[in-house]
Amino acid sequence: MTCYSLDGLIPVVDPSAYVHPSAVLIGDVIVGPHCYVGPLASLRGDFGRIVLEEGANLQDTCVMHGFPDSDTVVERNGHVGHGAVLHGCRIGADALVGMNAVVMDNAFIAPRSFVSAAALVKAGFECAPQSLVMGTPARVTRQLSDEEVAWKLAGTREYQHLTRRCLEQMQVCEPLSRVEDDRPRIADGGFRPKAGQ
Repeated sequence: MTCYSLDGLIPVVDPSAYVHPSAVLIGDVIVGPHCYVGPLASLRGDFGRIVLEEGANLQDTCVMHGFPDSDTVVERNGHVGHGAVLHGCRIGADALVGMNAVVMDNAFIAPRSFVSAAALVKAGFECAPQSLVMGTPARVTRQLSDEEVAWKLAGTREYQHLTRRCLEQMQVCEPLSRVEDDRPRIADGGFRPKAGQ
């Protein structure tokens, strides 16, 4: 990872977390235990504080940033899809933010809620726990079932497992020039996307 101190504040990464070498951490950033930070993610603690709590994941090309004196937080087991932007907001425990969604300042995505892909959550938005949030601008469309929340938790556990795999096995290498005969496949963890999610 590329890590910069700023104004005397050095990013903190728990030893059990995995932060991809291409991710950038600046200043007041705290990455908690068992977190996963994907390739090209940017965590900019140059104004406010950036926090990933235990078991959270922030996938490829995500951005976390905020205004001065703000906290941008992904709580325990929060799940943030590829390309999402979080700015001065709080993502509740066990919540999911879909790919390319934007969550703006002082918004609060309650625990166990889902923000759909490409949604725009306006500043100051709040929802009840276990809400499905969709649209531009985003609004609550319905409550989620316990089955849907359990499905999300299974996906988050896959990222927690990926954290351990990356810490143990990922290494820089040169590419092969051709595909090997009987090339093996990466082991199937059993998680499947749900239709319409």
